[in-house]
Amino acid sequence: MSENCNCGHGEHIHHADEESKYDFIIEEYKNTMSDEEVAQRVQALIDEKVESNNTIEVKKFLFNCIDLTTLKCTDSEESVMQFTEKVNEFDDKYPDLKNVAAICVYPNFAKIVSDTLQVENVGIACVSGGFPSSQTFQEIKVAETAMAVHDGATEIDIVLSVGKFLSGDYESVCDEIQELKSVCGERHLKVILETGALKSADNIKKASILSIFSGADFIKTSTGKESPAATPEAAYVMCTTIKEYYQKTGRKIGFKPAGGINTVHDALVYYTIVKELLGEEWLTNELFRLGTSRLANLCLSEITGEETKFF
Repeated sequence: MSENCNCGHGEHIHHADEESKYDFIIEEYKNTMSDEEVAQRVQALIDEKVESNNTIEVKKFLFNCIDLTTLKCTDSEESVMQFTEKVNEFDDKYPDLKNVAAICVYPNFAKIVSDTLQVENVGIACVSGGFPSSQTFQEIKVAETAMAVHDGATEIDIVLSVGKFLSGDYESVCDEIQELKSVCGERHLKVILETGALKSADNIKKASILSIFSGADFIKTSTGKESPAATPEAAYVMCTTIKEYYQKTGRKIGFKPAGGINTVHDALVYYTIVKELLGEEWLTNELFRLGTSRLANLCLSEITGEETKFF
């Protein structure tokens, strides 16, 4: 029996009763690195390369890659409006700097951001699909995503169904991502792997490739609601997967670390991993984002040379 696995490589011949389409895809991108090897390679990169990237120009670039995020239970229409106004004011206050890449909010605030945002080249990202646990009905995830898009979201961040993934139900995981991507249309879909819950390099590799094959435009480390959140080791595995996929298909997938990015040095580490593994082509906010709220002021302070609390 032959099946088309929709992986971009044409038709593969294999027996459905021997292995599923998804097991076949995973096997094609099998992880060859142990957790220990990943940790060693990451430490070597940090030791050898990060300091050379510690420049004002890199920090300006990092600022322009920030998805400025507010995802608090205390968010309100008023607070989100004020949050958005600060992004509007940034262009006047700092005319020589590029603004943040996007504002990231809960989906019920998409319209507020859309109505308030006045500057160009800043996206409206909404977390959707039962964020942060992804534990709700698929119909709810579809409806929530569709409503966010209708209200002005230009990017959607969803969470992988981690429970189903860890149970080996890859078909349900992938079908859900495919359906939500169809709702997004041309808008970027970022799939959050929640790497801290996946535990191992092997699981992170599997989740990365299944998300990419199902239509993810970006893969993202974490929600920031689980611990550990983003780690350089998870980033390394995700970026090696993106590179391998690009080499096989020619399609570029974006990468977004999020959660636990507490210092400019943290951001420089992720920049270095992307630069060294994926190259200069990925050093654009079309393919590299940082999900954070606290980094904006920290980055701005180092760029201006004085403590700044603009946001």
